[in-house]
Amino acid sequence: MQALCESQLDTTTAILDHHHPAGEPWLHKMTRGQTLRIIDLEGNQAVDTIFYSADDTAERYSVTDTFQRQGGIYLGTGTVLYSNRGKPLLTIVADTCGRHDSLGGACAAESNTVRYAIQKKFMHSCRDNYLLALAHADIGMDKRDIVPNINFFMNVPVTPEGGLTFEDGVSAPGKYVELRAEMDVLVLVSNCPQLNNPCNAYNPTPVRFVIWDAPLGAHQGATQGTLPAA
Repeated sequence: MQALCESQLDTTTAILDHHHPAGEPWLHKMTRGQTLRIIDLEGNQAVDTIFYSADDTAERYSVTDTFQRQGGIYLGTGTVLYSNRGKPLLTIVADTCGRHDSLGGACAAESNTVRYAIQKKFMHSCRDNYLLALAHADIGMDKRDIVPNINFFMNVPVTPEGGLTFEDGVSAPGKYVELRAEMDVLVLVSNCPQLNNPCNAYNPTPVRFVIWDAPLGAHQGATQGTLPAA
């Protein structure tokens, strides 16, 4: 478990406060210095998320760069999320859950078939959510832009043999994670619609997104070094 850290931000000063339905996609642009809080409203809901540079979407979240830089596989307070070009995308600045996964990946028609049953192939999935959000946004992105994601609030331990197990989450109603953007980013979310995994009690639930602007005059920088001026 990563160290827990409460936020000092007040939701009454937020510029966006959005309750998002169970099982649905969400695409949003954040500017550098803004802070995003993702709230697990009912507990143990996986929030599958990919981050992209808003200026060049060929630059996106990299699980390998992030793990290598921080020397660990679990994300928590102080973790800098790095891009495939080695640049900080966001920093986790507060976290009341303590465990977030970036190994288990997003559910898809293919994985539903392999993990559950042939007849589960056509059930709604995170990969479908990503593609729907990108298609509706009409920003020139498609399935080639879907990369390994973060599963906020999901608990995927690594076994001594090097395998992965999908365990009950350590989250609970009201737990949250908060991230500060270190560049302008696109946030692509699938509020996981998975109905076959007991981790969420076979019941996808809503989440809440809250965004604050950067403090006036603040110089936002990643934990591992200040970014150059935009």
